[in-house]
Amino acid sequence: MMKLFKFSLASVASVSIIFGTLSTAVSTSVEAKSLAITNAMVYTATSQGILKNATVIVENGKIKQIIGQDETPIKTDESFDAQGKILTPGLIGAMSQLGLVEVSAVSSTRDAGDKKAKITFDPSLAFNPLSTVIPYTRKGGITRSIVGPAGGDSIFKGQTFVVDLSGKFDSVLIANSAVVAAIGKKNKGSRAISLQKLFSTFEDAQKKLVKAEKAAKKAKSQSKTKKAEAKASKELKRDEKIINAMLAGTKPLLVYADRATDILALIKLKKRFKLDLIILDAGDAELVTEQLVEAKVPVVIDAMRDLPSSFDSLHVSLKTAANLVKAGVKVAFFNQDTHNMYQLRFNAGNAVANGLSSEAALAAVTANVADIFHLNAGKIAKGKTADLVLWSGDPFELSTRVEKMWIGGDEYSTKSRQDKLRERYLTQSDMPEAYTK
Repeated sequence: MMKLFKFSLASVASVSIIFGTLSTAVSTSVEAKSLAITNAMVYTATSQGILKNATVIVENGKIKQIIGQDETPIKTDESFDAQGKILTPGLIGAMSQLGLVEVSAVSSTRDAGDKKAKITFDPSLAFNPLSTVIPYTRKGGITRSIVGPAGGDSIFKGQTFVVDLSGKFDSVLIANSAVVAAIGKKNKGSRAISLQKLFSTFEDAQKKLVKAEKAAKKAKSQSKTKKAEAKASKELKRDEKIINAMLAGTKPLLVYADRATDILALIKLKKRFKLDLIILDAGDAELVTEQLVEAKVPVVIDAMRDLPSSFDSLHVSLKTAANLVKAGVKVAFFNQDTHNMYQLRFNAGNAVANGLSSEAALAAVTANVADIFHLNAGKIAKGKTADLVLWSGDPFELSTRVEKMWIGGDEYSTKSRQDKLRERYLTQSDMPEAYTK
């Protein structure tokens, strides 16, 4: 069987790079000042619901106006007739390692984690907008993503960053957007250490802030306020500034946790320190829905998670999403399989098959993700970023495909390296099989 493969691993890598670059190249488009998408079935992902035969006006990368079927569209530079097809906000991926991992089995292409990584770890510095995974992900209607770190030995794994899927070199929109931590089961030692570390980190930081505040008041009485504040700011370490930002509520804390008691401990942490808390995975969240709703803590879950992965998640099922939403918990979906993020819409479709409404499923991959992570996207509404997707049918159906995609108001192709390879090997050619040049 080995004789059938006439090319080396280096050749495969070369082909991947070549076709990945081509995929990015064909994705860019000629920018238009204004665009009207007319005659669309607009799924707004807002309280407006679904608008039939509506027109969406895009200008300078933002949604300027949504016009009903009885209103006259304003004049724009370009116009596209949607022919009554479904137009939704671009889907938003969350917590994958998109652009940080090219080939999972090749260590030299993995930049998402490091043994020494801690709270200050900024993986956005290694983001590759030319990754061949990005055009492939666009095929699933995903226009934006929150990329998460894999971290290291520390309880704090690093910080997330937000990207659009344009493939441009300036596609990192927000760096260091939130802090990621992980608690729960441990192969060695006790989970109590992680929880204790989490609480003591914020306790120590809060005490230091109180001490600094007292020193500032004392300095004020001596007319030395500015010098004291400058000195205190200079003395803060990078990790202390990040922790203080979380205490101030300006930087969210994302924590991977499954067991109900761990989730309750995190809710206690949020209340005590007034944190912007988001729980990831949340396997046993159904057991503590009342507490999650009361504390206004959202969860980001895998809608396809069914069987328990450990003793921490004995109560997870395909109906978890529907049950959480019914109880009033704010839910968003993620697919952490970086190379299969495009399946996010299929995961949402399975949640619909297990009791979740189509509207709630769409929100879980658009509006809710945007709300939870504080993004100006995920909705078709005035002033929102014009990340839009036109579908051939129901977005959650397997046979449906993306017909048009706009990121920041510009149209992008969904053709990926896989499409190009298929076309190449299905086309008759005089070139030898598996040619590399």
